[in-house]
Amino acid sequence: MAIVILFHSVLGLRPAVRATADVFRRAGHQVYVPDLYRGEVFDDMDAAVRFFTELGIPEMITRTDAAVAGLPTDVVYAGFSNGGVSAEYLAATRPGARGVLLMHAALPIAELGGTWPRAAPAQVHYARDDPWRTPDGVDRLRAEVEAAGGVFTLFEYPVSGHLFTDAGLPEFDAASSDLAHSRMLEFLRDR
Repeated sequence: MAIVILFHSVLGLRPAVRATADVFRRAGHQVYVPDLYRGEVFDDMDAAVRFFTELGIPEMITRTDAAVAGLPTDVVYAGFSNGGVSAEYLAATRPGARGVLLMHAALPIAELGGTWPRAAPAQVHYARDDPWRTPDGVDRLRAEVEAAGGVFTLFEYPVSGHLFTDAGLPEFDAASSDLAHSRMLEFLRDR
């Protein structure tokens, strides 16, 4: 059984994030799902980005740190899109990361001012035509993970859009979402 801390995307703690947590729980994992937005949830990406920008990165770091205060450190960090930044940040700043699951996200850890935890694996899931994806970001993160002795695995899905695992959004793809969940469960089995 793994302990997972799962962070929501810039859209907030939507039902799709809770549904993924439930998938993990049904497989026997213990899952924490912090609400960094304190109840704010969005359907519109532009409105969500404005809200995030108004909060600011220092506040998001403060909220991320507060969300895990008192939680175990021997965990898998996971995040959807912008929540991947929280997951990576904690993996780099808290001891004990057992791995990182990134859905629709990959930011070079050096941009967060940290280093990848020794031997921690990363599994990354992206739509092949994700408009928010930067190939350089994926390649740089891969290099950082591998330099720290971790295994980096990238899965690409034959869909477009960004949050293809969110059933409440137009870019949702059921087959790709199911396959991503299956691969994430396989990752968690080894943690």
